[in-house]
Amino acid sequence: MKTRNMVVCALFAALMAVGANVSPFLMIGGVPVTLQLMFAILAGGVLGSRLGAISMVTYMLIGLMGAPVFAQLKGGPAQLLSPTFGFIVSFIAVAYVTGKLVGDKLQASKTSYILAAFLSLLLNYVIGTNFMYAAFRFWAETPDGFSYLVAWGWMGAYLPLDVAVTVVSFSVVPKLKTALKSTFQIEKAI
Repeated sequence: MKTRNMVVCALFAALMAVGANVSPFLMIGGVPVTLQLMFAILAGGVLGSRLGAISMVTYMLIGLMGAPVFAQLKGGPAQLLSPTFGFIVSFIAVAYVTGKLVGDKLQASKTSYILAAFLSLLLNYVIGTNFMYAAFRFWAETPDGFSYLVAWGWMGAYLPLDVAVTVVSFSVVPKLKTALKSTFQIEKAI
């Protein structure tokens, strides 16, 4: 892997850590509100599928090794059992799919951006919510009255913010992609 690719992957892993902890005191149902979805979308949209996914895997591995980069400054291998760990896994899929739909080519159509936006959000919710449901059913302390429908109902509180973050992310992707490309062209010329 080229040095500049390693640098941008590390940059997006670091941005993800910041996005995870940007609002540690804003919680909905005991779950912190973060900007992780935005940075996963930006990673895939700007870096492409392979590098975007690598940056998200890097973020996950840094957190699992013990660095406090997950939401609420948590980290360590015990996070594998956290009901919200599925969302961290989903960010890898979000970055990869976003990259496949819009990030691997410099110019993408508006239709590609819209499709990528909704597919990214859907992937995040399907992977994360299903993992959360399984965690609560099999190894975490299950709240009273918890069901599959309740798990999805909880996500309704996050949906407006996540839709807004997704729209903002995809409006920024083309600008960031262009800026990053021109930066690397300048770097190559030196």
